[in-house]
Amino acid sequence: MKKMMFCAVIALLLAGCTQETQNKIGRAVQNWTGTDGILEVYAGDKLVRRFMKIDKLTTATSTNGNVERPYRFGYGILDSNLNSVADPGEKKVYFEFSDYSTSYIFYENPK
Repeated sequence: MKKMMFCAVIALLLAGCTQETQNKIGRAVQNWTGTDGILEVYAGDKLVRRFMKIDKLTTATSTNGNVERPYRFGYGILDSNLNSVADPGEKKVYFEFSDYSTSYIFYENPK
């Protein structure tokens, strides 16, 4: 009974939050639990880069933290040979990409 009441209270609190606040809560949970994301970057219809084992993508903010910048960044293993496997020698790297000009797909690893 206590678990049901707790869940009901949480649901009511979340319903009263703005969409952005709900997103921030969701990202905080994701940061805590971890994810296994994949980012694929395309040039036209050709896959040119793949980053694997990404735990999160972050939206850049201005120095004073009030304005979001038009790019995202993160860390992931660069899949150099595009075989969808983190091979020995493929290292974790920092990457960033523009929200305006980069064709990309970010998804959770289905494996």
